[in-house]
Amino acid sequence: MGQWDRWIGRSEQRSDRVDAGLVTRWLATLDRDAPEDCTVPQGLHWCLCLPDAPTAGLGADGHPLREDSDNGFLPPVPLPRRMWASSKVEFITPLRIDGRIERVSNIAAITEKSGSSGTLVFVDIAHETICDSVLSVREVQTVVYRDAAPSGTPPVPPVPGEGAFNPAPWALHRAVAPTETLLFRFSALTFNSHRIHYDLPYAQGVEGYRGLVVHGPLTATLLLDIARRTLGDNALKRFTFKGVSPAICGEPLHLAMRGSGEAIELGAFAEDGRQIMAATATA
Repeated sequence: MGQWDRWIGRSEQRSDRVDAGLVTRWLATLDRDAPEDCTVPQGLHWCLCLPDAPTAGLGADGHPLREDSDNGFLPPVPLPRRMWASSKVEFITPLRIDGRIERVSNIAAITEKSGSSGTLVFVDIAHETICDSVLSVREVQTVVYRDAAPSGTPPVPPVPGEGAFNPAPWALHRAVAPTETLLFRFSALTFNSHRIHYDLPYAQGVEGYRGLVVHGPLTATLLLDIARRTLGDNALKRFTFKGVSPAICGEPLHLAMRGSGEAIELGAFAEDGRQIMAATATA
């Protein structure tokens, strides 16, 4: 028996609505047009049924406090750093504007590991997003809790090296440089107050990053967008991504895609070729 086993199987249910204004703001944030069939772009489900803890209920990192109680959903892991590590997403039916949303979430697994950076606790959360009584998105999200960086640890990620990202093996390539404004807008869309995305002194001095950190789901959203540019709106059936290394605000982010059908590979890379995110998809 693990110390977090009593949290496995816990569930919560949240309600929301696919507001037309939310869709408009999402599209504006990504500088893109609306789908011609008036459906909702893939990835917008990350803006629905958000944790709405009051400001007084936030921890020092900006995340909602985790309580050791029978009413708590996430386990009260005492490790100070939290990141969205990966997701496995199944797109079943497109969301619809003005659709009524119900999301059922369950703690599927909790795994504790020891790594070179200290103790790691992985929490798998299974979500089902239902729009107007129809299952639209199924996702298993993995969150990782980590120890604080030891004193004297060099900032992460390392300063870009002398290498360079090579787009030649990829069928499609697009380079962007996420700005503070883009990070702010994405934080607002997802009601994400994690300070590593907007508070530079905190990100550097407390959590040990070299700069403001680009949200994992923002990088994933940009990969979904590059797939859309090739395959069209709402073309993916499955999308799996894993964070490999942090992306830093203001630095070039190379988005790449190759393959087709059941074997689509996507990736995000830093200017020197360091991989930031690995992803696969089926269409």
